[in-house]
Amino acid sequence: MRRTRTRGPARRGGGARKRSLVIENIGLLVTQDPELGERRDVAVVVEDGVVAAIVDGASGVAADERLDAGGRCVVPGFVDSHTHLVFAGDRGEEFAARMAGAPYAAGGIGVTTAATRAASTEELVALAQARKVEAWRCGITHLEIKSGYGLDVEGERRLCEAASALTDDVTFLGAHLVPKEWEQDPDGYVDLVCGEMLAACAPFAKWIDVFCEEGAFDADQSRRVLEAGREAGLGLRVHGNQLGYGEGVRLACELGAASVDHCTYLTDADVEALAGSDTVATLLPATDFSTRQPYPDARRLLDAGAHVAVATNTNPGSSYTQSMAFCLALAVRDMHMTVDEALAAATTGGAKALQRTDLGHLGIGARGDAVVLDAPSPTHLVYRPGMDLVAATISGGEVVHSRYQGEGL
Repeated sequence: MRRTRTRGPARRGGGARKRSLVIENIGLLVTQDPELGERRDVAVVVEDGVVAAIVDGASGVAADERLDAGGRCVVPGFVDSHTHLVFAGDRGEEFAARMAGAPYAAGGIGVTTAATRAASTEELVALAQARKVEAWRCGITHLEIKSGYGLDVEGERRLCEAASALTDDVTFLGAHLVPKEWEQDPDGYVDLVCGEMLAACAPFAKWIDVFCEEGAFDADQSRRVLEAGREAGLGLRVHGNQLGYGEGVRLACELGAASVDHCTYLTDADVEALAGSDTVATLLPATDFSTRQPYPDARRLLDAGAHVAVATNTNPGSSYTQSMAFCLALAVRDMHMTVDEALAAATTGGAKALQRTDLGHLGIGARGDAVVLDAPSPTHLVYRPGMDLVAATISGGEVVHSRYQGEGL
């Protein structure tokens, strides 16, 4: 697989020049576009960061840059619709204790909050940027990033501001946990979240989220947070039904949230609510792996007609990974999804969870986000678990990661 640049910039027509990339010699292209489907022996033309054409061969297409896929499979870039990327500190000891039998509880968030509060803004930005580079190496081309480890006005504001430098899908999660200083007055903390904290964070955020769970926020408190966020112009997201049966899923569906995430414990009424709504059930299997909880039954959701996404939930406590391939392997093996369903959940599903039509597919007009796999098909992401099969990652028409730079890619 080789990468070349044209010395003389390509020009088309008489207008302004468009920066272009051709990904050619693709053995199998999985577009995730229902009209285009799968194509063999084709090339993808990206102009100004957007997919402009899919052609048979590419010898007649001029471009500023060419990427020879060498007969490999190309899929859309993964859309990671649930991450907590901005944080400091380490919770390896907690993980080891959990593997030795200690239970998982929401309170561990406080450990990361203390470390994050102690870190400088510059340190937090540098750590988050490094994690974004790791995401590229895993084929993730778009990230949703939540706050939630400041839990005071200034702490949440700077986390949202730091996240806004890395993505346009920032989620304000001041209602992640009641911090220790507010333990005797949780409703007072909800007042703070809905008032001064929301006002400070909304300029940097697109979404608001709440952890509706025992040990975090009950349904009434969660409703207050979500309704305040909606009044401030933010879209709604919910952490729900992770640690046990609860009201998070049905609250999310009732309020028209874009997604409800975790969905580990679902009643028939929860599944019915999801199937009858546009709210996406975002499943986070790496979390269930790390916490030794049951895996969500994706088959049950899909068969009922619910919308499903798969995301990494990158965070230091319960899912310290950015490997979407690992999540897909778990989704197929332990959540009863097919390979095609899992891939769709990590691409078009993630895009739907963020209410984006420009991501998660390689149809004409989509953002030029693609992953070149060192494999003949996406099946190998699950068939060869633990292997680094991301040969190159293209984000917005730019090659942001390649394992073959030493060979000219």
